[in-house]
Amino acid sequence: MTGRKVLLDGRPVVLLDPPLGSGLEAAVHPVEGADDLVVKVYHQPDAAREDRLRRMLALNPLAGRPVNGGQPPELAWPVGLVHGTDGGFLGYGMGRFAGPEHIQLMALFSREQRLLRFPAEADWRFLLGICWNLAFMTARLHHEGLVIGDFSAKNVVVDQRGFATFLDCDSIGFTAPATREAFPATLHTPDYAAPERLRGAPGSAPSDDFALAVLVYQLLTAGYHPFGGVPRDSEDGVQVSDNISASLSFVVRPESVNVPRGMLDPTVLPPAVLALARQAFGPGLGDTAQRPTSRQWLAALEESRAEGAITICPRRPRHAHGAHLTRCPWCHRADATGHDAFNAPQSAPPSPRTAFPPPPPGNPPQQPEPPKETAGDPWSDWIKPLLIGVAVVLFFLLRIHWGV
Repeated sequence: MTGRKVLLDGRPVVLLDPPLGSGLEAAVHPVEGADDLVVKVYHQPDAAREDRLRRMLALNPLAGRPVNGGQPPELAWPVGLVHGTDGGFLGYGMGRFAGPEHIQLMALFSREQRLLRFPAEADWRFLLGICWNLAFMTARLHHEGLVIGDFSAKNVVVDQRGFATFLDCDSIGFTAPATREAFPATLHTPDYAAPERLRGAPGSAPSDDFALAVLVYQLLTAGYHPFGGVPRDSEDGVQVSDNISASLSFVVRPESVNVPRGMLDPTVLPPAVLALARQAFGPGLGDTAQRPTSRQWLAALEESRAEGAITICPRRPRHAHGAHLTRCPWCHRADATGHDAFNAPQSAPPSPRTAFPPPPPGNPPQQPEPPKETAGDPWSDWIKPLLIGVAVVLFFLLRIHWGV
């Protein structure tokens, strides 16, 4: 790996290439000799970004939140400005949350990734706990006057205990305490953007609440986006953001959207969570006053995790679901589609050897006919008459011998 020297708060460090990731605005580089640190280098650094980051460094969000021992920070907050050796602004340093201990939230929508990274934890109860942690983090940030803005499954990682960390904090909206200058959240990911954001509005607490609603729905349905599918009156493919703008969600208007085979029914969500989802993707879609808040999501998720609210499937122990359901939705889907959302696919057991192939589908098996007597049977032609003649001769000889 090659590297280049930069200054992190005046301290020389070496950035390694290739970067860990690169997007439209910046690339994230590992730091030589510092496994817990990365540096985000902007493709087009400017004075406005530098000023924004300086104001962020004066904040200490969520500092008063009590956390469990070893819990990672909920925010990958900037730890220092990065300049080139010539003094020019380049970006900022932040904590590194990667490797086997963390997984990108979007990877949890994949059974293969869940089993690969978190084989013992990633059942439905684990996903429900992640939803609770996301709602708690969002509610706390809103309480402190911060707006996440670019809230999506790409910008959040979780560890093996389900604790969530938001990565791209330089896009968070906030107000500088000293000057009361507002720094709005302007970035968004279309698949998680509320309608007002798709029309160009900056991030807000209600737009965060919409993104939270989408993430909760995806996590609890093993990856299905509530605005996925194709409108029934459309012949062309559409983007998820198009369905958001058109208020087309199969959760609220199932008759208007064609969905993929094997799509889980929305009732897989616990009742309190489903009620908020229908509110968020129905009346709350266009009216932010009717959109459920992160505090409401937190309360509904807390209710859904309470004792007695979750059932473990007796047929497949890795299948957990809300106790409101009378049958396991994961077993039903696995039986119908052959895809088990929480168990690795098993190789089929060998079929027993048979003398004849099975009958074709739809045709009843034919009973074998009894063997037919063949013409020219040697028993019929000469053996039976010979034996009958011998018996008759012996009968008359016995009568002569005994004088009968």
